[in-house]
Amino acid sequence: MDLRSLQIFKHLAQSLHFGKTAEAMYISPSTLSRTIQRLEDEVGSNLLVRDNRTARLTPAGQRFLQFAEEISQQWQAFQGDINEQMQALQGELSLFCTVTASISHLPPLLEGFRSSHPRVEIKLATGNPGESVQRVMEQTSDLAIAIHTPNFPVDLHFQHLDQVSLVMITPKKHSARKINEIVWSEEQMILPDTGPSKRIVHHWLSEQGIRPRVYASVGGNEAILSMVALGCGIAIVPEIVVQYSAIADRVNMIEINNIESYRLGLCCLEKRRSEPVIKAFFEQI
Repeated sequence: MDLRSLQIFKHLAQSLHFGKTAEAMYISPSTLSRTIQRLEDEVGSNLLVRDNRTARLTPAGQRFLQFAEEISQQWQAFQGDINEQMQALQGELSLFCTVTASISHLPPLLEGFRSSHPRVEIKLATGNPGESVQRVMEQTSDLAIAIHTPNFPVDLHFQHLDQVSLVMITPKKHSARKINEIVWSEEQMILPDTGPSKRIVHHWLSEQGIRPRVYASVGGNEAILSMVALGCGIAIVPEIVVQYSAIADRVNMIEINNIESYRLGLCCLEKRRSEPVIKAFFEQI
């Protein structure tokens, strides 16, 4: 029984999906199946009940998950103790954020961390903001820059970084320069179909009594910005998405005074806050 096998089992116990775990752990489905079978042989009991590509833990599997987490935490603590003795933190840290956040908020954090801990390997993945919480919960990323929402999981620790305003954007040739100059019956709107913006934008429209003519529902603020720049309609996006975009000069920004802003921050699993590498990264904030 080795640590790598325990890590693979821990991920599968979270995802309960062989395909997702195989992809996240960079192994083939057949290798994943053999790893689980080998663990079951060593334990002497079935750890999972398989149903095609999905699975669920058996009672033995639930107890083994506790064992695997304890071993992993002890290993992390041991590594931390050794690293402190060597006065050089080592290991790997996986981060997730949007493309915009990787430009707007991540660089100063990484710069300070890399300067203090050059022997820690950083792995960065980018995607839609709605993925941030899920990736940390599933432990496919150690840390994520995420947006705090009313249903933010209690299992996550959230450290505030910034308050981000949302703005209306229109194509460059659009005549409106204030929100009250927009004639809603004549406009087509591009709405977010996932992520924190979806709740905020739909709530604001409802509060204003606006029933928009929807041109499209799109995933990702950067994609929404591109469609507005192409003249497909108007939209509401975080202000920093426009500020850090290469096509910012192709849209107009209109201030909205009465819309909820983003609470942007860094998050990790609460139970992992004390792990040496994660703890060191939070100290940069």
